[in-house]
Amino acid sequence: MFRFVVGPGGVVVADPRATLPGRGIWLSAVGDVLETARARNGAALARAISRAVAAPVTLPPDLFVVLEAALARRVTELLGLARRAGQAVSGFEKAREWLSGDRAGMARAGLVVQASDGSAEERARFLGGAAGKVTVVTPLPAARLGQIFGRVRAVHVVLSPGRLAEALADECARLAALRASATIAGVAADAAGAQMTDSVKQAGA
Repeated sequence: MFRFVVGPGGVVVADPRATLPGRGIWLSAVGDVLETARARNGAALARAISRAVAAPVTLPPDLFVVLEAALARRVTELLGLARRAGQAVSGFEKAREWLSGDRAGMARAGLVVQASDGSAEERARFLGGAAGKVTVVTPLPAARLGQIFGRVRAVHVVLSPGRLAEALADECARLAALRASATIAGVAADAAGAQMTDSVKQAGA
């Protein structure tokens, strides 16, 4: 789910952490709902929010760009927290040890993070027999992953099981859904706009 807040003057503001004061509006992160919401520069979403709050609203043209950037920052922050807590490691060999459980007492991997611009062949080679047995996400390019772990580039990161891995997986899923919706938002069917009201619900903040 994505939360938006209607601020002063009826301007809609993205609230990815659900912490801003004000009237909260929730949008499902399901792909087809997001695609419809982004169609025609967000016209369907603006109408649905306006009906939900019973007042005119203004949707900034960069609303989803701002939301995507905020989610990417959140992913970066969670990876940094996991690294500092000793719950994440990068680099092919070290990460493979965590993934395969070769080290004594090492818990099984809770999440694998791979660079979005890494080659498909290299990513598959890293996963090996773990493919399909562990959640894999690709939220950031290698250069940005590298910055988090003090490297020029990082293609493979493994997190141990726990709350940080679960929170990161959730944020990566939201980011992936948002990015996927952007690729086909321009061809969302007009008829789907009528369904937006059912996908947006009002919640007290």
